[in-house]
Amino acid sequence: MTTDVQHTDVAAYALGLLEEDDRRAFEEHLGDCEVCAAEMREFAGMAAILEDVPPTGPPDADGELIDLLHRRKTAERARRRRTALLGAAAGVALLAGGGLTGALAAGQSTHTAAMPGHSSIDDVLSTGEKIARTDASTGVTGTVAMRSKGWGTDIGMELSHVRGPLVCKLVAVSKTGERRTVTEWSVPPKGYGVPGSPASLKVHGGTALGRADLARFDVQEEGSGRTLLSIPV
Repeated sequence: MTTDVQHTDVAAYALGLLEEDDRRAFEEHLGDCEVCAAEMREFAGMAAILEDVPPTGPPDADGELIDLLHRRKTAERARRRRTALLGAAAGVALLAGGGLTGALAAGQSTHTAAMPGHSSIDDVLSTGEKIARTDASTGVTGTVAMRSKGWGTDIGMELSHVRGPLVCKLVAVSKTGERRTVTEWSVPPKGYGVPGSPASLKVHGGTALGRADLARFDVQEEGSGRTLLSIPV
Protein backbone atom coordinates (compact mmCIF):
# COMPACT_ATOMS: atom_id res chain seq x y z
CA MET A 1 0.00 0.00 0.00
CA THR A 2 1.30 3.43 -0.86
CA THR A 3 0.08 7.01 -1.09
CA ASP A 4 2.60 7.98 -3.77
CA VAL A 5 0.23 9.72 -6.21
CA GLN A 6 0.90 9.36 -9.94
CA HIS A 7 -1.03 10.54 -13.00
CA THR A 8 -1.33 6.86 -13.97
CA ASP A 9 -3.71 6.36 -11.00
CA VAL A 10 -6.58 7.93 -12.98
CA ALA A 11 -7.79 4.70 -14.62
CA ALA A 12 -7.50 2.67 -11.42
CA TYR A 13 -9.40 5.33 -9.46
CA ALA A 14 -12.16 5.61 -12.08
CA LEU A 15 -12.65 1.83 -12.01
CA GLY A 16 -12.63 1.72 -8.18
CA LEU A 17 -9.42 -0.33 -7.97
CA LEU A 18 -7.38 1.88 -5.61
CA GLU A 19 -6.89 0.88 -2.02
CA GLU A 20 -8.33 3.20 0.63
CA ASP A 21 -5.13 5.16 1.38
CA ASP A 22 -4.34 5.48 -2.33
CA ARG A 23 -7.91 6.59 -3.06
CA ARG A 24 -7.84 9.37 -0.46
CA ALA A 25 -4.41 10.58 -1.60
CA PHE A 26 -5.50 10.61 -5.25
CA GLU A 27 -8.68 12.57 -4.45
CA GLU A 28 -6.54 15.26 -2.81
CA HIS A 29 -4.23 15.27 -5.85
CA LEU A 30 -7.21 15.42 -8.21
CA GLY A 31 -8.37 18.74 -6.78
CA ASP A 32 -5.09 20.42 -7.83
CA CYS A 33 -4.27 18.65 -11.10
CA GLU A 34 -6.09 19.84 -14.23
CA VAL A 35 -4.52 17.05 -16.34
CA CYS A 36 -5.88 14.29 -14.09
CA ALA A 37 -9.24 16.06 -13.77
CA ALA A 38 -9.63 16.13 -17.55
CA GLU A 39 -8.68 12.45 -17.88
CA MET A 40 -10.99 11.60 -14.99
CA ARG A 41 -13.98 13.02 -16.85
CA GLU A 42 -13.21 10.74 -19.79
CA PHE A 43 -12.68 7.65 -17.62
CA ALA A 44 -15.85 8.37 -15.64
CA GLY A 45 -17.92 7.93 -18.78
CA MET A 46 -15.99 4.80 -19.71
CA ALA A 47 -16.53 3.30 -16.25
CA ALA A 48 -20.29 3.85 -16.56
CA ILE A 49 -20.32 2.05 -19.90
CA LEU A 50 -18.29 -0.88 -18.56
CA GLU A 51 -20.78 -1.40 -15.73
CA ASP A 52 -23.39 -2.47 -18.30
CA VAL A 53 -21.08 -4.82 -20.21
CA PRO A 54 -21.47 -8.48 -19.18
CA PRO A 55 -18.24 -10.42 -18.51
CA THR A 56 -16.99 -12.45 -21.45
CA GLY A 57 -13.82 -13.95 -19.98
CA PRO A 58 -13.24 -16.81 -17.51
CA PRO A 59 -14.46 -16.46 -13.86
CA ASP A 60 -11.12 -15.04 -12.69
CA ALA A 61 -10.88 -12.41 -15.48
CA ASP A 62 -11.67 -9.54 -13.10
CA GLY A 63 -8.93 -10.69 -10.73
CA GLU A 64 -6.46 -10.88 -13.59
CA LEU A 65 -7.44 -7.36 -14.73
CA ILE A 66 -6.95 -5.95 -11.22
CA ASP A 67 -3.62 -7.75 -10.89
CA LEU A 68 -2.52 -6.43 -14.31
CA LEU A 69 -3.42 -2.84 -13.39
CA HIS A 70 -1.54 -3.09 -10.09
CA ARG A 71 1.52 -4.55 -11.81
CA ARG A 72 1.45 -1.84 -14.50
CA LYS A 73 1.09 0.83 -11.81
CA THR A 74 4.05 -0.57 -9.84
CA ALA A 75 6.20 -0.80 -12.98
CA GLU A 76 5.32 2.77 -13.98
CA ARG A 77 6.32 4.09 -10.55
CA ALA A 78 9.62 2.21 -10.72
CA ARG A 79 10.29 3.65 -14.17
CA ARG A 80 9.58 7.17 -12.93
CA ARG A 81 12.00 6.73 -10.02
CA ARG A 82 14.74 5.50 -12.36
CA THR A 83 14.09 8.44 -14.71
CA ALA A 84 14.32 10.93 -11.84
CA LEU A 85 17.66 9.47 -10.69
CA LEU A 86 19.10 9.52 -14.19
CA GLY A 87 17.89 13.08 -14.72
CA ALA A 88 19.54 14.24 -11.49
CA ALA A 89 22.80 12.54 -12.39
CA ALA A 90 22.88 13.94 -15.92
CA GLY A 91 21.43 17.33 -15.08
CA VAL A 92 18.87 16.94 -17.85
CA ALA A 93 15.10 16.86 -17.43
CA LEU A 94 13.41 13.81 -18.93
CA LEU A 95 9.74 14.43 -19.61
CA ALA A 96 7.17 11.73 -20.14
CA GLY A 97 6.48 11.20 -23.84
CA GLY A 98 9.18 13.70 -24.69
CA GLY A 99 6.67 16.54 -24.38
CA LEU A 100 6.56 19.61 -22.24
CA THR A 101 4.64 19.13 -19.03
CA GLY A 102 5.46 22.30 -17.18
CA ALA A 103 2.49 24.43 -16.17
CA LEU A 104 1.88 27.92 -17.54
CA ALA A 105 2.28 30.47 -14.77
CA ALA A 106 -0.99 32.42 -14.72
CA GLY A 107 -1.22 35.96 -13.45
CA GLN A 108 2.38 36.85 -14.31
CA SER A 109 3.66 39.35 -16.85
CA THR A 110 4.79 36.41 -18.98
CA HIS A 111 3.56 32.84 -19.30
CA THR A 112 6.41 30.45 -18.59
CA ALA A 113 6.71 26.75 -19.33
CA ALA A 114 9.48 25.54 -17.01
CA MET A 115 11.58 22.40 -17.35
CA PRO A 116 12.90 20.80 -14.13
CA GLY A 117 16.53 19.76 -14.14
CA HIS A 118 17.72 22.95 -15.85
CA SER A 119 18.58 26.31 -14.39
CA SER A 120 15.68 28.76 -14.36
CA ILE A 121 14.50 30.22 -17.65
CA ASP A 122 14.95 33.79 -16.37
CA ASP A 123 18.54 32.92 -15.49
CA VAL A 124 19.17 31.62 -19.02
CA LEU A 125 17.49 34.61 -20.67
CA SER A 126 19.41 37.10 -18.53
CA THR A 127 22.90 35.54 -18.67
CA GLY A 128 22.92 33.40 -21.82
CA GLU A 129 24.06 34.32 -25.32
CA LYS A 130 20.99 35.98 -26.89
CA ILE A 131 19.92 36.37 -30.51
CA ALA A 132 16.63 38.01 -31.58
CA ARG A 133 14.74 37.84 -34.86
CA THR A 134 11.33 38.63 -36.40
CA ASP A 135 9.83 36.63 -39.25
CA ALA A 136 8.61 38.99 -41.96
CA SER A 137 5.85 36.67 -43.18
CA THR A 138 4.36 35.41 -39.91
CA GLY A 139 5.18 38.44 -37.73
CA VAL A 140 6.39 36.17 -34.92
CA THR A 141 9.18 37.73 -32.84
CA GLY A 142 11.54 35.67 -30.73
CA THR A 143 14.70 35.80 -28.67
CA VAL A 144 16.72 32.65 -28.06
CA ALA A 145 19.28 32.41 -25.25
CA MET A 146 21.95 29.71 -25.00
CA ARG A 147 24.33 28.54 -22.30
CA SER A 148 26.88 25.76 -22.75
CA LYS A 149 26.62 22.86 -20.31
CA GLY A 150 28.55 19.65 -19.84
CA TRP A 151 25.61 17.73 -21.27
CA GLY A 152 24.96 20.07 -24.25
CA THR A 153 23.24 23.47 -24.44
CA ASP A 154 20.72 24.98 -22.04
CA ILE A 155 18.14 26.95 -24.05
CA GLY A 156 15.52 29.58 -23.28
CA MET A 157 13.23 31.34 -25.74
CA GLU A 158 10.79 34.23 -25.44
CA LEU A 159 8.12 34.62 -28.12
CA SER A 160 5.50 37.24 -28.95
CA HIS A 161 3.06 38.04 -31.77
CA VAL A 162 1.94 34.38 -31.76
CA ARG A 163 -1.75 33.66 -32.40
CA GLY A 164 -3.46 30.36 -31.59
CA PRO A 165 -4.76 27.84 -31.40
CA LEU A 166 -1.50 26.08 -32.23
CA VAL A 167 0.78 23.35 -30.98
CA CYS A 168 4.39 24.35 -31.54
CA LYS A 169 7.84 22.94 -31.01
CA LEU A 170 11.31 24.45 -30.82
CA VAL A 171 13.82 22.54 -32.96
CA ALA A 172 17.60 22.86 -32.73
CA VAL A 173 19.30 22.34 -36.11
CA SER A 174 22.99 21.42 -36.25
CA LYS A 175 25.53 22.53 -38.83
CA THR A 176 25.28 19.06 -40.38
CA GLY A 177 21.47 19.29 -40.69
CA GLU A 178 20.64 17.13 -37.66
CA ARG A 179 17.35 18.18 -36.04
CA ARG A 180 16.63 17.84 -32.32
CA THR A 181 13.37 18.86 -30.64
CA VAL A 182 14.16 21.07 -27.65
CA THR A 183 10.63 21.45 -26.23
CA GLU A 184 7.01 21.82 -27.30
CA TRP A 185 3.96 23.74 -26.10
CA SER A 186 0.42 24.79 -26.99
CA VAL A 187 -0.78 28.29 -27.85
CA PRO A 188 -4.36 29.11 -26.76
CA PRO A 189 -6.69 30.97 -29.14
CA LYS A 190 -5.94 34.32 -27.49
CA GLY A 191 -2.22 33.92 -28.30
CA TYR A 192 0.81 35.59 -26.74
CA GLY A 193 2.18 39.09 -27.18
CA VAL A 194 -0.82 40.30 -29.19
CA PRO A 195 -3.56 42.89 -28.54
CA GLY A 196 -5.79 41.60 -25.77
CA SER A 197 -3.11 39.16 -24.60
CA PRO A 198 0.08 41.20 -24.21
CA ALA A 199 2.06 38.66 -22.17
CA SER A 200 4.88 36.99 -24.04
CA LEU A 201 5.60 33.26 -23.84
CA LYS A 202 8.80 31.87 -22.35
CA VAL A 203 9.81 28.27 -23.01
CA HIS A 204 12.79 26.40 -21.61
CA GLY A 205 14.59 23.27 -22.70
CA GLY A 206 17.90 21.79 -23.71
CA THR A 207 19.69 19.82 -26.40
CA ALA A 208 22.59 17.40 -26.43
CA LEU A 209 24.06 19.42 -29.30
CA GLY A 210 26.95 21.62 -28.22
CA ARG A 211 26.86 25.36 -28.81
CA ALA A 212 29.59 25.12 -31.46
CA ASP A 213 27.50 22.56 -33.38
CA LEU A 214 24.33 24.67 -33.57
CA ALA A 215 23.31 26.38 -36.82
CA ARG A 216 19.80 27.69 -36.07
CA PHE A 217 16.57 27.26 -34.13
CA ASP A 218 13.20 26.74 -35.81
CA VAL A 219 9.81 27.34 -34.21
CA GLN A 220 7.45 24.99 -36.06
CA GLU A 221 3.74 24.28 -36.02
CA GLU A 222 3.01 20.64 -35.22
CA GLY A 223 1.13 18.76 -37.90
CA SER A 224 1.64 21.14 -40.80
CA GLY A 225 5.37 21.56 -40.17
CA ARG A 226 5.07 25.26 -40.99
CA THR A 227 8.01 27.32 -39.72
CA LEU A 228 6.80 30.32 -37.74
CA LEU A 229 10.26 31.66 -36.93
CA SER A 230 13.85 30.69 -37.72
CA ILE A 231 16.79 32.14 -35.79
CA PRO A 232 20.29 31.53 -37.19
CA VAL A 233 22.94 31.32 -34.48
